[in-house]
Amino acid sequence: MEISQNKLTLYASKTLKRMKQRLFISLIIIASAILTLNPTEVSAKPRKEKVKNIILMIGDGMGVAHITHLMIDNKYQPINMQRATGGGMITTYSANNRVTDSAASATTYATGYKTNNAMLSVTPDGEPKTTILEKAEKAGYATGVVATSSITHATPAAFYAHSKRRYDSDTIAVQLLNSGIDVAFGGGDRPFTKRKDGRNLFDEARKAGYNVVQNIDSLQDVHSGNNFVIYPTGNNHLISMKQGRGDYLPKATAKALEILANNSRKGFFVMVEGSQIDYGGHGNSESTVLTETRDFDNAVGVAMDFADRNPGTLIIILADHETGGMSIVSNNEDFTESESGVDARFSTGGHSGEMVPLLTYGAGAQSIGGIYDNVEIYTIMCNLLGLE
Repeated sequence: MEISQNKLTLYASKTLKRMKQRLFISLIIIASAILTLNPTEVSAKPRKEKVKNIILMIGDGMGVAHITHLMIDNKYQPINMQRATGGGMITTYSANNRVTDSAASATTYATGYKTNNAMLSVTPDGEPKTTILEKAEKAGYATGVVATSSITHATPAAFYAHSKRRYDSDTIAVQLLNSGIDVAFGGGDRPFTKRKDGRNLFDEARKAGYNVVQNIDSLQDVHSGNNFVIYPTGNNHLISMKQGRGDYLPKATAKALEILANNSRKGFFVMVEGSQIDYGGHGNSESTVLTETRDFDNAVGVAMDFADRNPGTLIIILADHETGGMSIVSNNEDFTESESGVDARFSTGGHSGEMVPLLTYGAGAQSIGGIYDNVEIYTIMCNLLGLE
C-alpha cells in the first residue's frame, strides 16, 4: 500500500512535536530534582581517600554460586560480603590453560604476570617475578599472609616464594624464612622441622627474631613484632570447619591486622585466604562449601570492621578460580509451587573456567568496578600503594 508524501510529512511533523514535548517535560523534571537537592550535594566532589593498607581476601574456589548459596542459607539476612561498595568480575585463565589452578592464578595477583599451571611467581620459562608483597616489604610496608591451608600451599606461597613446582614445599619454606614477612599464619610444620637437609627452620626463625607458636590463641598478649603461627599438621592443612576448626580464620585475621598496623606507620599489605572453600567444590560437598564460605565471610566481616576503624584501608575480595562448576537450582523443576527450595549441583570435581566475583570495601573501593583480567588486580594494588 502506497502512502502519499503529504501523509508522510504530516506524520513526521506530529512525531517531532511529540518528541519536543517529551524532551521539555524531561528537562523540567531534571531541573526540579536538582533544585530540591542540597547545594553542597550538587557541587561537592567525591573525596579521594589515600590507600594506606590493602587486605586482599581470596576465597579459594569461590564462585558466584557459592556466595549466593550462603546468602540463601542465611535466610536472606545480609552477609558481610554484601557490605561491599564496589566490584565486578574477573577472568582467570592461565598462560597455558583456559582453566587455571591456584598457583597460576595467585601468581597473577601477586606479580601481574601470567604463568603456567603449577608454577609460583615465575614466568612460564622459569624467570622469577617480584611479588607485590616483596615490593611492599622493600618499600617499608608491613606484610603478611593468613590461610587455612598449609602456609607453603600454592596461594599463600605465590606471594613470597618463586618455584617452577608448587609442591616443592621444602624450598618454599626456606623462602618464607628469608622473605622478611611480618606475619605468616597457617598450617604445615613438616617443611620447617622434618627436612631432608636436617635444618630446623623454626629454630632459625627464632634466632632471626620471630616469635614461633603453634596456635593462634598463643598470640593473645602479642600485639606487634614478627610472628609465625604454624599449626602442627605435618605437610597438610588445618582441619575443616566440619571437623571443628572453629573461629581460627576470623581470629587470625584480626590478630594479623593488629600486628601489621602496629609494625609499620606507613601501612601494610596482607593476603587472607579462605583456603578450604575449594575442597568443598572438589568433593562436591554442599555442606563443606557452606561452612567454609561462611567462615571466610566471618573473616571478611573482621576486615571490614577494621577498615571502618582505620581510614585508608582497602579490602579486595575475590577468588583464584571457581571449583566444582556449582549452580543453584530449584528442588522442583515444575516451578508451579510458590516455594520449592533450592539445591546445589556440581558439574565437575575440578576447577571451572568461569569468571569469579570481585568485591571491594573501604578506601577507594568505589573506583574499582567492571570486568578485569586477574593480572590487572596486581596493577591496581601497586598503583594504590605507590609501588613501582
